[in-house]
Amino acid sequence: MHTGPTVLEVCAGAGGMALGLERAGFRAAGLVEVDRHACATLRANRPGWPVMEEDVRGFDPAPAGRVDLLAGGVPCPPFSVAGRQLGAADERDLFPVAVRLAGVIRPKSVFLENVPGFALSRFKSYRRQLASRLESMGYRVRWRILNACDHGVPQLRPRFVLVAMQERWSPYFAWPEPTGLAPKTVGETLMDLMGENGWPGAAEWSDKASDIAPTLVGGSKNHGGADLGPTRAREAWKKLGVNGLSLADAAPDPDFPRASLPRLTIRMAARIQGFPDSWSFCGGKTAAYRQIGNALPPAVAAAVGRSIASAVQEEEPSRGDPQIEIRYQPA
Repeated sequence: MHTGPTVLEVCAGAGGMALGLERAGFRAAGLVEVDRHACATLRANRPGWPVMEEDVRGFDPAPAGRVDLLAGGVPCPPFSVAGRQLGAADERDLFPVAVRLAGVIRPKSVFLENVPGFALSRFKSYRRQLASRLESMGYRVRWRILNACDHGVPQLRPRFVLVAMQERWSPYFAWPEPTGLAPKTVGETLMDLMGENGWPGAAEWSDKASDIAPTLVGGSKNHGGADLGPTRAREAWKKLGVNGLSLADAAPDPDFPRASLPRLTIRMAARIQGFPDSWSFCGGKTAAYRQIGNALPPAVAAAVGRSIASAVQEEEPSRGDPQIEIRYQPA
C-alpha cells in the first residue's frame, strides 16, 4: 500500500509533472485535464491514476479529499514571449483558479510551473498579487527559474517554478540543487533511435549533434503543429543537424542521404523531454507532439517533488536549524 504524500494535479497534460512526482514518492489523488488526447495518454500509461477529464475552472475538488500537494502546469500562452503576453487579461490564465483551489483544499504545499516569461518585470505586480493571496492563506511563497539541463535533461528549457508551503512545513523546504553533471548531447541521446531503421549516417550525425537541444515548443490548440517551433528554434535545430520543419513518422531508412537533415520522430521528441521510451502518447502526430512539447520534464518535477516531499513529511524540527528564506522573492 502506498503511504507517501498525496498530490492533486491540475492541467496535467501528458503526465510529465505527474510522472516526476510519482518518482518523488507522491501518490496521485487526482489529475484534472481537459484535453481528451492527454487524458487518454494518462489512462493508457497509468490505468490506476484517477484522471478527471474536465475544465479545471468548473472542477469540484471535494472527491479528491485532503492532499499534501496541489500541483499543476497552468497554460503558458498568457506569459509566453511567443504570444501576446496579456497575462491576467488572457482568458487562458488559470493561476487564479489554482490559487482558489488552494484556498478550498488547503494542501500543505503548492507547486505551479510556467514559462520563464512569467518572471519578467511586466508581470511583477501580478506575481505579487498571487503571492499576497497565498500568504493570506498561511503560505510562504518562493519562486525560481529552474533549467531542465541542470537536472540531466538534454534540453535548454528554463521554467518558472512557484512553491508555496504552509508555515509549519515551509522552513524545511530547500530548492533542489543542480546535478552538477553535464547532460547528454542530442547526438548521444538520439543516436540509437536515428539508426534503428538501418541509416548508415546515424553515427556521423550523432557526432555533429554535439550540444543539448533548444526548448521544445508544443504550441496551443490554435497555433503550432507537429514542427519544432518558430524560425529561431528551427535554426537552432538546423545547427544540430535536424530538420525542424516537421516531424517524421519513422527514423531514416538505409537510403536516406547522408547530406540531408533528418527529422525527429515523436519518440525522439519525447526522449529529449525526458519521458521514458515506454511512455505512449495518444492522438495524431500533432496532438502527441503538443502533449510532449507542453510538458514539464519529469526530471525537473521529480527534483522539486523530492524537496517538497521531504518538507511536508517533516513533523518535528529534528533536522537542525531550518532554512531561512524571505516570504517573497521578486524578480
